[in-house]
Amino acid sequence: MNLFNLRRSAPAAAEPKPAPVSAPAASEPTRERLMPSAERAPQVFVRGQGSWLWDNQGHAYLDFTQGCAVNSLGHSPSVLVKALGNQAQALINPGAGFHSRGLLSLVDRLCQSTGSDQAYLLNSGAEACEGAIKLARKWGQLHRNGAYHIITASQACHGRSLGALSASDPLPCNRCEPGLPGFSKVPFNDLAALHAAVDSRTVAIMLEPIQGEAGVIPATREYLQGVERLCRELGILLILDEVQTGIGRCGALLAEQTYGVRADIITLGKGLGGGVPLAALLARGSACCAEPGELEGSHHGNALMSAAGLAVLETVLEPGFFEHVQDSGRHLRDGLSRLAGRYGQGEVRGQGLLWALQLHEDLARELVEAALHEGLLLNAPQADVVRFSPALTVSKGNIDEMLLRLARAFARLHAQQHSRREVSA
Repeated sequence: MNLFNLRRSAPAAAEPKPAPVSAPAASEPTRERLMPSAERAPQVFVRGQGSWLWDNQGHAYLDFTQGCAVNSLGHSPSVLVKALGNQAQALINPGAGFHSRGLLSLVDRLCQSTGSDQAYLLNSGAEACEGAIKLARKWGQLHRNGAYHIITASQACHGRSLGALSASDPLPCNRCEPGLPGFSKVPFNDLAALHAAVDSRTVAIMLEPIQGEAGVIPATREYLQGVERLCRELGILLILDEVQTGIGRCGALLAEQTYGVRADIITLGKGLGGGVPLAALLARGSACCAEPGELEGSHHGNALMSAAGLAVLETVLEPGFFEHVQDSGRHLRDGLSRLAGRYGQGEVRGQGLLWALQLHEDLARELVEAALHEGLLLNAPQADVVRFSPALTVSKGNIDEMLLRLARAFARLHAQQHSRREVSA
């Protein structure tokens, strides 16, 4: 069944009915005044539910990006809508200098569930990574004779703040060359290179368990466990950037659990807020060394965002949730592998519900565009890689529908290539 033109079922009586999409108002907003930042598809989305989005023309799209893994529970999940609505009626933001019950509850639940000693709430994953860098360097002043140097991996992407950019490689997500000193990069999954880079200035090693923007490249179990041993032997910190892999994305609350390692500092973001701006910095043991004012921010962990984070966290911690992610992930992996074999493409790699399909040519953008014509939303972190990060609540039926649309996108792309070859001949 082709669901491209499917419209959402009639809203409940308590929900305001949207204006008819067939007759847009004269004041329909345009894109002309939007500052150019990132390339965007032309569609203007107005509604979302679960794995589906509807544009202002009434077309339905199956979303297997979910804001690059931000919408962990899908679009407008009832648990999040209810939590935000209730909290907005009570208290939105008491101010940066004050506590709220929601902030304290979320911090306590995060520490309990992850085995951390302290947590700090922020607005974005980039800010969390920036905070991790500051925290590690403060620890270096206290425990490692002022060491400040941080080793990261080639092709890493830790966000877009200046410090986080400096810890990252210039990738499509990082358009400018990093500029702050105190960082060095070594090849990912190369323990010997990492060991050789450590010296007396080194305070920490900062890694993503799975390099999402590099094309969903997982660390090997031997590598990540070896990195942890190295940090313990040399007396330096291990920082894991779990902005993309945390909050159930890999079939466990944290990806570190699937690798059998334990970091000193962890950054969380994206899926923690379920679609609203929320991130967290977690610290364990002696890494809990921040003093008041050193990690300050304006609206970090306001009451509204904390309510959202608590709703998401409680949902993913429900019995059977991670098993569902693992089962759905295997179903997605197997389906992608069949398609890769049928169309002569490369490997399928990932974990949980974060997967990538390696293409044999630099046609990822073209494939994403072809998929858009089939009512399927995907993204291409690299020129030859298509990434899949559906809602953690995605059904096998949605996965099967995605595979059908992806097959049609491949067929569309191959037809376009054949047509171009005929014209050039």
